[in-house]
Amino acid sequence: MDVLISGYRLLPHVFATFSVIYLIGYFVVFRNWSPKCRLDASSCFISLFHGTPAVFLAVAAILNQPVRGFASPNTDFQNLVLDFSIGYFTVDLLHYLIFIPGDYLFIAHHLATLFVFVTCRYLVAHGAFSILVLLVLAEVTSACQNVWTLARLRKAELSVAAKIHKNLAPPFYVLYTIMRGFIGPVFFYKMSTFYLSGKASNVIPIWVSVSWVIVVGGAILVSIMWISNLWLELFREENGEKKDR
Repeated sequence: MDVLISGYRLLPHVFATFSVIYLIGYFVVFRNWSPKCRLDASSCFISLFHGTPAVFLAVAAILNQPVRGFASPNTDFQNLVLDFSIGYFTVDLLHYLIFIPGDYLFIAHHLATLFVFVTCRYLVAHGAFSILVLLVLAEVTSACQNVWTLARLRKAELSVAAKIHKNLAPPFYVLYTIMRGFIGPVFFYKMSTFYLSGKASNVIPIWVSVSWVIVVGGAILVSIMWISNLWLELFREENGEKKDR
């Protein structure tokens, strides 16, 4: 109960912090950008303050866990990391719901992610090890992705943005492919095999385990499709440049 109370006390502060960062991005950092780019850039801005810190926090929380396993009880440190991410995803979800309600894919992604984090943190209080490993694999590319996205938003207007976008794309795509296309699926296989076997059912209800497997599997599949399309786009652009020479 004390852990739940501490979480409910922490979440409002995390939510408020990311809200303030979003407003700083919108009204200060990107105030001269076009309205649409300004909104997207502000979303990237808060992501920059979440992604890399979340990776370091999650790694530290995993390494400091006395017993690591798919059904291990959450530590207080792991719960703190989950609250940190819940606060971020809540703010970014509101961004999409208010300003870009037609982006159903991102809204669904954020809702699914929040479902996994909230059930792990507040419903079952077990399984944070697997969730935080997935968080690390997902967010380790965050810094590259956000810089690449910001550059993409302005590449038509600024030559330096176009250059950053072009030069950053290949290493970002490679890193993303390794994390989401290879390491992620391998870890997902081990995780889903364990949960679907029912070995965690004494601490994590089977319906929660199955829902985690479905959500994570769907997210990995969408990520693979997304990066595949980006690779195809990059190859088409390079072929087009070669033909123009």
